[in-house]
Amino acid sequence: MTRLSVNLNKVALLRNSRALGIPSVVRAATTAIDAGAHGITVHPRPDGRHIRTGDVHDLARLLKQRPETEFNIEGNPFHEVLALVHEVRPQQCTLVPDDPGAFTSDHGWDLERDGRRLAPIIAGLKALGIRVSLFMDPVAGAMAAARDVGADRVELYTEPYAQAFGSVEEGAVLARYTAAAKSAQQAGLGINAGHDLNQHNLPRFLSAVPGVLEVSIGHALIADALESGLAAAVRGYLAAIASTPRIANRGTAS
Repeated sequence: MTRLSVNLNKVALLRNSRALGIPSVVRAATTAIDAGAHGITVHPRPDGRHIRTGDVHDLARLLKQRPETEFNIEGNPFHEVLALVHEVRPQQCTLVPDDPGAFTSDHGWDLERDGRRLAPIIAGLKALGIRVSLFMDPVAGAMAAARDVGADRVELYTEPYAQAFGSVEEGAVLARYTAAAKSAQQAGLGINAGHDLNQHNLPRFLSAVPGVLEVSIGHALIADALESGLAAAVRGYLAAIASTPRIANRGTAS
């Protein structure tokens, strides 16, 4: 079954609006894990607008006590995140090509332009035993290039699907993700997905896109948690995943 990694950036964003230390990122992680989340994701940025270096270390200490839970650190390897990843050594590092001041991640890697710079970084992370995922647009022809630079997985950027969900364009957009996923599988890559997925659009995505091993969800899940509570929101997303026919989730386990 597809695994759920809960992104805690928005918890930290709220915490940072006051100097009170609440809500606690560590307590939120504990609640999510106790509710069944399979992983915790953070995306520290150079400006410290949400997740900060101290949070990453605090979460790493927590997750050492919860070895069943994967730690996924996202970030641009050319913008200061690598030293932190090398210190913490999470199970997975997702490399994302966002600009330092980007409002949010909004595109995947251009490997024709950046592949040569990424390859030694990926090799170094893998030498530390860290699985490497590349944030990618749903372009079937780019999956072999992701393999060639050494990635273990790709994370398909799903905002275009979320924007098309429920519209006449949905089928055509989903077809691009299906083709990209099949191409990734043929290249021997594992498949993750994330960005603007929610309880409503997630089951249809997983039914159409084969082999998705993990979804990373933050904004929508935390928004749902404001209404239902964090534990209930996590259970709701797990139920949405479980409602997907299992045949749709076959894929490489890398």
